[in-house]
Parts: sequence; structure tokens; C-alpha cells
Amino acid sequence: MSTTSERLGKQATAMKKDLEEMGGTARDAAQEQLDQAGERSSEFGAEGRDKVHGLACACEQYISQRPLRSVLSAAGIAWLFGRFWRRR
Repeated sequence: MSTTSERLGKQATAMKKDLEEMGGTARDAAQEQLDQAGERSSEFGAEGRDKVHGLACACEQYISQRPLRSVLSAAGIAWLFGRFWRRR
């Protein structure tokens, strides 16, 4: 009976060790995925920031080249928003 108990104890110890290794591997894989997601989100953030900056520069250039048209466009848009806002 002691040999069976000893075998069972050894198997339980081996199983515990295997489970700990599996947990470590799963943790490492999750950390890798998290790191990759962080890198991708940083890239998307930088890309978005660049696009917004480009749009701001384009708007600034348009306004400086056509100031009267810009003011009239802004006034027209404000008037339209005002009309829609009053209806609600």
C-alpha cells in the first residue's frame, strides 16, 4: 500500500509541477499579447495625432489663403446650427 501511495504522491507532485509550468507559459503568452497590443495602440495613437496635425495645418492654410470665404462659411454653418437648434 505504501508503494501505491508513494506512486500517487509522486504523480501528484509531477502534476503540480506541470500545472505550474503551464501557468507560467500562459502568463508569458498573455504578457506578450498585452505588449503587442500596447505597441499597436501607440502606433495608432501616433498615426492619429499625425493625421489631426495635418488636418489642422491644412485648415490653417486654407483660412490664411481665403479669409473672407472662411468667415462666411463659418457664419453660414453657425446659422444652420442655430436654425436646427431652435427647432428642437
